[in-house]
Amino acid sequence: MEPETKNHGSESWRRFPAAQQPEWPDEAALRAVLKQLTLAPPLVFAAECDLLRRRLGAVARGEAVLLQGGDCAETFGRTTSEAIHGKLRTLLQMAVVLTHATALPVVKIGRMAGQYAKPRSSATECRDGVELPSYRGDAVNGLEFTAEARRPDPARLRMMYESSATTLNLVRALTTGGFADLRQVHAWNQGFVATSQVGERYERLADEIDRTLAFMHACGVDTRELGTAEFFVGHEGLLLDYESALTRVDAATGRSYATSGHLLWIGERTRDLNGAHVEYFSRVANPIAVKLGPTADADAVMGLLDRLDPDREPGRLTFVVRAGAERVRDLLPTLVEKVKAEGAQVCWISDPMHGNTITAASGHKTRRFDAIVDEVRGFVEVHHALGTHPGGIHVELTGDDVTECVGGGNAILPEHLHHRYETACDPRLNHTQSLDLAFLLSEMYRERPAGSGGTAR
Repeated sequence: MEPETKNHGSESWRRFPAAQQPEWPDEAALRAVLKQLTLAPPLVFAAECDLLRRRLGAVARGEAVLLQGGDCAETFGRTTSEAIHGKLRTLLQMAVVLTHATALPVVKIGRMAGQYAKPRSSATECRDGVELPSYRGDAVNGLEFTAEARRPDPARLRMMYESSATTLNLVRALTTGGFADLRQVHAWNQGFVATSQVGERYERLADEIDRTLAFMHACGVDTRELGTAEFFVGHEGLLLDYESALTRVDAATGRSYATSGHLLWIGERTRDLNGAHVEYFSRVANPIAVKLGPTADADAVMGLLDRLDPDREPGRLTFVVRAGAERVRDLLPTLVEKVKAEGAQVCWISDPMHGNTITAASGHKTRRFDAIVDEVRGFVEVHHALGTHPGGIHVELTGDDVTECVGGGNAILPEHLHHRYETACDPRLNHTQSLDLAFLLSEMYRERPAGSGGTAR
């Protein structure tokens, strides 16, 4: 395949209202950075995006499970080897548990290498009578509450590209260089079970995996051949100037790809059918996801399906449901039934984080682990009842022992939040809570009622 050519494709999204875009104060500086990005090498390639679309097609047919996770908002200062190792290790551990429990392949996508921009509910923030622009992620401005830091700076778009490249380089080296070895990942999980305060609950599944590996060894299977892992990256495609500058036309097929990541998603605040984000992503060949919050209705979902997946291609479109624990059992059935009646095969994924954010007495934004688990459980229950496939989860997590979400096996209490509250935006599950969730989700998949239909095994 010839390399991707530079983007000379449609800029049609510029004719549509673009929500959540920064007000760049220096247009000349913005144009200069975008010109540099237009000439920069792609971060990912068309063939990789096509492979992920095929893998997601298996999820849509009930033949695989999707696991996506990573930071709420990546920061330039945390683009470190240690942080990337931790997130990747956590996702690999979760994937082994889900693979064994479901007997299905797990498609692994990091919320990494591009998640540097965030939508905001307000354009400005007030503190002690001072009003400044809201923090929109390191791709736009700084977290510090000063006029200088909060001034949108186009040079940060170039830093976003460079930090994403750094992350991708390390992820590719780790996933092909032995870090993902199955025996090592299982040993990590055994350590988790041994030290977790609720480890006894997971001992049976961990023992089953251990016996499976022993059986493979006795049969002469060389598990060193399992020392690599397919791993993709994705982020919210929020900053359309950046995405457009990194759009490339594949010389072999003539199709346009957003080369900033393999899977890009449209957020709850930008999924307007008449908006610029839907227009832009309707014109690239990547697999695309859309977040659906509690205001989503069947008409909106069908409109998104028609705009983003007119050919009804399995793996092209993923719906990520973020309804909240109290709403998911009421909201989801109508949406799933409508899409099912249309005959479309989309991936249905649970985002149990964004609909369950609360504010603790200390003023910290947090999430209750029990509410996160309950939303996932409701998501799985609905699909089991309808005979459809609960495709997987999309979670905000870190490999560090932060104290941002309350509860979990090694319970974090509200009074612990200040100990290691390190997120740049929303609270994340820590390493232990992430593994707790993986083991609990594995139990939910195993609870599938006999004869409930669907194509999942």
